[in-house]
Amino acid sequence: MIRSRAVSEWITRELPGLVDTHGVPGAQVAVLVDGDVLDAAAGVLNTATGIPVTTDAVFQIGSITKVWTATLVQQLVNEGLLDLDRSLREYLPEFRIADEAASATVTARQLLCHTAGFEGDLLTDTGSNDDAVEKYVATLADVAQLFPPGEQFSYCNSGYVVLGRLVEVLRGKPFNTVLRERLITPLELEHVATNIGEAILERPAIGHVHVAPGNPVRPAPVWSLMPSNAPAGSTLAMRARSLLGFVQMHLSDTSVDMMRQPQVVLPDLGLPPDHWGLGWTLFDYPGGTVIGHDGGTLGQSACLRVVPETGIAVALLTNGSDVLPVFRTVFGHLLAELAGVELPALPVPPADPQPVDAERVSGTYRSALADQELSVDADGRAWLRTVPRTEQAKLVMPEATVVEVVRFCDDALITVEPQRGMHRVIGLLGSDPSGRVKFLHGNSRSIARASA
Repeated sequence: MIRSRAVSEWITRELPGLVDTHGVPGAQVAVLVDGDVLDAAAGVLNTATGIPVTTDAVFQIGSITKVWTATLVQQLVNEGLLDLDRSLREYLPEFRIADEAASATVTARQLLCHTAGFEGDLLTDTGSNDDAVEKYVATLADVAQLFPPGEQFSYCNSGYVVLGRLVEVLRGKPFNTVLRERLITPLELEHVATNIGEAILERPAIGHVHVAPGNPVRPAPVWSLMPSNAPAGSTLAMRARSLLGFVQMHLSDTSVDMMRQPQVVLPDLGLPPDHWGLGWTLFDYPGGTVIGHDGGTLGQSACLRVVPETGIAVALLTNGSDVLPVFRTVFGHLLAELAGVELPALPVPPADPQPVDAERVSGTYRSALADQELSVDADGRAWLRTVPRTEQAKLVMPEATVVEVVRFCDDALITVEPQRGMHRVIGLLGSDPSGRVKFLHGNSRSIARASA
């Protein structure tokens, strides 16, 4: 009771100042401590209207949705309807990607762990009807295979849409219907919206984006990304308290314990996460193991961290994208005070970096969203230019950007200037027959070198 009162007083006192200081339009924080859920709200839902954030407003949780999708998949496993290690085609005969061998062997476990190996960031719009997910999966027939299934980790939104379709087929209902029937309603979660039609019946937060660097944020042009990506996190919205209601189920129901067991080791880029489970991200923080996930949609960002051994969980939902300072303050204080867990220090460029090997790293690396052009100039300085490739990509990265990078370690570069509050580390993975890097690995994605 004493801890709960102290937490409630702290988040109520500190959140308004953090939102104001760091230019975040609005935010909610919820904390699970000693079995109680405490929450606070600050700022506005929309800078154009000035409507204040309340604790019952709904924010998009973005890719935290993947843990919900993974939970629906785990329920199928628990009921004997799905074997995670059998070919996905045994359950989805229509599943096709460009590589036929991969199409025939990809498993649900590989999709859950982001090791299936095919292109992951495909913002294909297939409408807003109940068949949007089915239609999306049908568009994957030409999707490139980056590496053989199971070989390495690369964050894959499209793989989670395939999992959503798997849920639809084995349950015989649209994804959002299953989400409500199997999780939202049984857990008695209030103020949860699976689509824009439900969101407008709530108090929805509007995302905010930067029109140009240094300018104030303004409301995003649309409320959400395309419904076809719902199982990966494009539409699900809720209050922070309801997100922790979902977490409470994971802490009390042993049938989903397997989801937080390590499944794959992530590239060592000097900063957690360190492993991936079945949906959950696993962080080896100083003081203990933490599970969680982050989410980002069009101008909205969400963070969730859970310390299973202590029953402590913290959720932060915001409608502005530059939220790292708020995250570091809120989670740094609460995890240390309540669970004895510290956030790791952020990576910084070396004071005297070694030269970048131009022959090894220079070239264009290509994903569905953007080209990453890595070059070394005549003065020996290295630059990374990011160029969006499609109109859909411009929703999340409206213009080309150029940043200087330096050598961080043998297999990684780091940005000289911080981006959104931190220096970004870019991994250098694999080598082709000429000794050139095969993949850039940043933001958890492996981006393949483009063919000459």
